[in-house]
Amino acid sequence: MASTSAEIIAFLLTISGWVLVSSTLPTDYWKVSTIDGTVITTATFWANLWKTCVTDSTGVSNCKDFPSMLALDGYIQACRGLMISAVCLGFFGAVFGLVGMKCTKVGGSDQTKAKIACLAGLIFILSGLCSMTSCSLYANRITSEFFDPSFVAQKYELGAALFIGWAGASLCIIGGIIFCFSIAENSNSTRRGYAYNGATSVMSSRTKAHNSVPDKTPPKHFDKNAYV
Repeated sequence: MASTSAEIIAFLLTISGWVLVSSTLPTDYWKVSTIDGTVITTATFWANLWKTCVTDSTGVSNCKDFPSMLALDGYIQACRGLMISAVCLGFFGAVFGLVGMKCTKVGGSDQTKAKIACLAGLIFILSGLCSMTSCSLYANRITSEFFDPSFVAQKYELGAALFIGWAGASLCIIGGIIFCFSIAENSNSTRRGYAYNGATSVMSSRTKAHNSVPDKTPPKHFDKNAYV
């Protein structure tokens, strides 16, 4: 029962993390910068993996898509690939996790379902690592440019999408680790059951063998004086 509850908790954590990671990919504010006037913010610059935009004080946004994938910086290409990989891995991890849970009716025996659940945990851990690496790589580029005194272009700060990606990656990794422990719990319960059944079968077989042995003691003959 405890193993089933742990698997349900792990599934909820991983699905929540996968949803957060998936929502991070199209989110606008990966990096943001503002130009402040005397009273109000005159302009807000922000960018993500697909475009860069500016929003004026009236709320009107003007965006420009990145012209060519081959002309992009290497870190943006790497972040795109890692985030897409994280989303795809999370989808397959959700499928394997649903099949490997004990509360479902598909997947075969308990040992087979435990192996499938462990595989789902490994896939979710890999998905979380991809998302974590992508967000960390993008954040490292922002911070290095911000603290570089020789960088004269527009400097940005960390956007909300990065924190959402880190939170989703952490949930995927934690839930994946819980899924991986399910195979260890299943193997321990199987060993305890086997030892108990073995002892019972041995005792029952000895009892049956003892009862099946015929009584070969010769009958006793008594004479007439024995009844006196």
